Amino acid sequence: MNQDNQNTPTPKSTQNNQSNRSFQSSQITQSTPITQNNQSTQSSQSSPTSPITFLPQHGHYRNLRVYQVTEMVYDITYYFTQHYLSKGDRTVDQMVQAARSGKQNIAEGNQAAATSSETEIKLTNVAKASLEELLDDYEDYLRVRNMHQWGPLHPRYERMRQYARSEEIKKEYAATIQRMNDEEIANLCITLIHQAIYMLHKLLVTMQTRFVKEGGIKERMYHSRTNYRNNQ
Repeated sequence: MNQDNQNTPTPKSTQNNQSNRSFQSSQITQSTPITQNNQSTQSSQSSPTSPITFLPQHGHYRNLRVYQVTEMVYDITYYFTQHYLSKGDRTVDQMVQAARSGKQNIAEGNQAAATSSETEIKLTNVAKASLEELLDDYEDYLRVRNMHQWGPLHPRYERMRQYARSEEIKKEYAATIQRMNDEEIANLCITLIHQAIYMLHKLLVTMQTRFVKEGGIKERMYHSRTNYRNNQ
């Protein structure tokens, strides 16, 4: 009888049940560490005590509208000084350097923003001051040559203002200025400079407000370190 029992085949339903239980057990065993790893990863990503939270995130300076405007101002100024001012005139270097300073200090201020609010504000203000100096040079050029600076009453003022604010100008200005005379180029650049100065003024207000609310890098570092230690 014992031999017969040993040789009796197991019913298929019993085999299937055992196989299913074995498969389910294997699934649970395999899936458990994956779930734990996912939870651990999510926990570390969402942890408020990350040691790098004190570094603010900033977009790239080339995406700033004000930087794009000052880049056009630099290019136009370089063209203008090469075509309408004498090579020995000191104004050439002064205008080109002022235009470059307006552009470069925006870039440097943006890059410094992550570690120094003071440097960001300082360099942005230098950019604004450089553009104001360049604005004076263009106004002087028109005045001493008895040319017109286009004000709100000039028939071409509003059209120039709208063109300077458009998206098309970024693609066209290099070719457009080659078809203009010196009075037209100077007024286009004056319009762009006014726009850049206005945007920099608004940017400086935003920076000051952010500094008052969030503090500088040392304060953020201290708070991040304190929070990290309190949560250990």
